[in-house]
Amino acid sequence: MSKKYEIRLSGSGGQGLILAGIILADASLIQGINGVQSQSYGPEARGGASKAEVIISTEEINYPKVQQCDLLLCLTQKSYDEYIASLKNDGILVIDDSIDNHFATDAKIYKLPILKTAIEEMKKPMVANIVSLGAISNILDILDEKNILSAVLKRVPPGTENVNKEAFSKGVSLL
Repeated sequence: MSKKYEIRLSGSGGQGLILAGIILADASLIQGINGVQSQSYGPEARGGASKAEVIISTEEINYPKVQQCDLLLCLTQKSYDEYIASLKNDGILVIDDSIDNHFATDAKIYKLPILKTAIEEMKKPMVANIVSLGAISNILDILDEKNILSAVLKRVPPGTENVNKEAFSKGVSLL
């Protein structure tokens, strides 16, 4: 059976969402299916708007940009407000628990303490992206958790593998 997921990861610059998008595309390639990633962010290196888009498909990918999200991750209120309209009615919404999800939607909603886990539990705000990937790995049925973790460990800076493995595990356990 063919499957295709259009995924948008959104938040602010400095949250590592571009890297998270690259990791998801890598994980699809590790698994032997098609994946493509694109990105955009505001002029500020940190704090500006940031989004990464990933398309994962068992079929050929003809267009590399997300049209309607099957899965939307929002780590900030601003990104939620900006991108919620791009989520399919029957899509999956993964948001940080600090976000006021005030739009009516039929989407399956996962409101998770992603930032709190990274900042308060791990004392490392920069791993919020990896916590997010752990949660997403528990939601997406197209990628195996072990392939996402393998892609994480390939992409994180040397010497940070253990903390990123822990962040991924904490994200998996949020569901």
